[in-house]
Amino acid sequence: MSRKNLQHIQLKKSINSNVENKTLEHVNYAAGIPPYLRGPYATMYIEKPWTIRQYSGFSTAEESNLFFKKNLKAGQKGLSVAFDLPTHRGYDSDHERVIGDVGKAGVAIDTVEDIKTLFKDLPLDKLSVSMTMNGAILPIVAFFIVAAEEQGVAKEKLTGTIQNDILKEYMVRNTYIYPPEPSMQIVAEIFKYTHKYMPKFKSISISGYHMHEAGATAATELAYTLANGIAYIKTAIKAGLEIDEIAPSLSFFWAIGMDHFSEIAKMRAARMLWAKLIKQFNPKNDVSLRLKTHCQTSGWSLTEQDPFNNVARTTIEAAAAIFGGTQSLHTNALDEAIALPTDFSARIARNTQLFLQEETQITKTIDPWAGSHLVENLTNEIANKAWQIIKEAENLGGMLNAIKANIPKQKIEAEAAKKQARIDSNKDTILGVNKYQLKKEAPLSVLEVNNTAVREQQIKNLNTIKKLRDGKAVKIALEKITTAAKQLEKENKTDINLLSLCINAAKERATLGEISYALETVYGRHIGNNQLISGIYSKEIKNDSSFNKAKELAAYYAQELGKKPKIMIAKVGQDGHDRGAKVVASGYKDIGFDVVIGSLFQTPKEIATQAINNNVIILGISSLAGGHKTLAIKVIEELQKKGKSNIKVIIGGIIPKKDHQFLYDSGIVGIYGPGTRISDAAIEILQNITD
Repeated sequence: MSRKNLQHIQLKKSINSNVENKTLEHVNYAAGIPPYLRGPYATMYIEKPWTIRQYSGFSTAEESNLFFKKNLKAGQKGLSVAFDLPTHRGYDSDHERVIGDVGKAGVAIDTVEDIKTLFKDLPLDKLSVSMTMNGAILPIVAFFIVAAEEQGVAKEKLTGTIQNDILKEYMVRNTYIYPPEPSMQIVAEIFKYTHKYMPKFKSISISGYHMHEAGATAATELAYTLANGIAYIKTAIKAGLEIDEIAPSLSFFWAIGMDHFSEIAKMRAARMLWAKLIKQFNPKNDVSLRLKTHCQTSGWSLTEQDPFNNVARTTIEAAAAIFGGTQSLHTNALDEAIALPTDFSARIARNTQLFLQEETQITKTIDPWAGSHLVENLTNEIANKAWQIIKEAENLGGMLNAIKANIPKQKIEAEAAKKQARIDSNKDTILGVNKYQLKKEAPLSVLEVNNTAVREQQIKNLNTIKKLRDGKAVKIALEKITTAAKQLEKENKTDINLLSLCINAAKERATLGEISYALETVYGRHIGNNQLISGIYSKEIKNDSSFNKAKELAAYYAQELGKKPKIMIAKVGQDGHDRGAKVVASGYKDIGFDVVIGSLFQTPKEIATQAINNNVIILGISSLAGGHKTLAIKVIEELQKKGKSNIKVIIGGIIPKKDHQFLYDSGIVGIYGPGTRISDAAIEILQNITD
């Protein structure tokens, strides 16, 4: 007899430890000794507990600075900075493409002055700073270094991590700027500079988090993250670094979801597999085999419905990260399925870690699940599944080739569609969503950023800096960046470093957008693959009554009007998180809709034009970054301008209840928040258009 857990791995109800654990080669591996199965350090939390971090940043640098100070005073040990989407995508706040995104999903950064304000009165020589940045990494790291130096802290003393993991952006998160090849050259430039000048600063954090959030199972997240890590190792070696110079500076970043034991096993398997992968490079130092990691509890697992349940979810996930041996941890706040966290919810999230660290005695033991029949076998099974996926990628010539072939993206999107079908058909339980629902939800106070005010303030600051700086010096500094990028395109020159040139430009007060564009003139902007999968959702949901009713309605519409109901699913603005949009599009296609997928990073005008050109009757907007009150309304205005107000506009994603009436009054005809069953939404849409 057996049952399946959420990762689709067979778990035996009983295991004979005398027989089965003897077949597991890894069970006797100790902490602090390669392959580090039970932990990267011999004593783990007994001597040094994990670092408590909170991923935060919103609105202006001034607002975020105050938030940082509050958190540090309340027990947080390190900073983890969230940047807004325009910053990620290399745009200044005054750019026409970012009207609804400035300051919404993170802090707006346009110049080195913003970074100086962000870290004002914070001791950067004593504080570890983690920055989640990939696309616009060169200007952000340059601003950080210049800001520190102008506050009296030498770059050699800076500690922390920059994410610098561009490969996963092409797979799931989509906050890229340039194509893959030049982006990997930029990664190499960061490696070379930080190795030479910033010995305490980790030059990359290789992220599985966003794969998990996009729908990947534990084995898939693990495999592609480690495979990306090998791609970065090879890039560093090609750039002239030795394995023992680059490997110890790498760190990893895992998402931790609700499948408790699989998440523990995933982290243990990760350390074991990484040591195995690094051995092929013949390191002389065992530290090179050591996988160190940051973890964050899952944002996807949080629910808008009955949101105080999210406190329990986050606690369970945090415990799994700790049992798995994380080196630092971020715990999500209860309201993050709805909006940015308030001070109230952020305090609960932070205190969750303090309780686990100071009240539970968890820190008094090393790998407490070591020897568990369940966890040891899960570790083995996840490791084996991940190893097969890694080998598949390597057989293609590595992750860069796999990404170009769109294989990881398609695999993760298929797993996401399958998961959604299991939830919609009640095979997987989500409390408050498909079981034990509240008849009436109590209102929850949420934080809202005044996007218009933030953008106006940023533009004012930009204009002031441009008036005060030496325009000629800025132009020369930017031209040097462009020239160097052209030279590096032709040959791997060791006497040029793009980060060094960006630092010089930052000192002259070149903006983030200007530095990014100096490279864009050489590299161009990457356009992602927008292929739609089908058949996965319907195969998993099978004979669900709601799904069958939706199919019947779609078939009736097609028969009566002679064509399938045509819907366009679009992301608006700079938000690249497209799991929801892709899953919904896949579900609608399986129901019987004719589905058009909008391109990423479109303006409201571009979306309206694409919808009209494709002759759709429904336009579905996916909004996850808080821009719905600005961007969705502008889409409706553009349709009206073009005389196409007959196209019905619906919206899904993270939409606080308090905004619903405003959206309805503005012309939105349907709002579908997190937890809405795809088939239920489809039925409502089809009934509206057939009435």
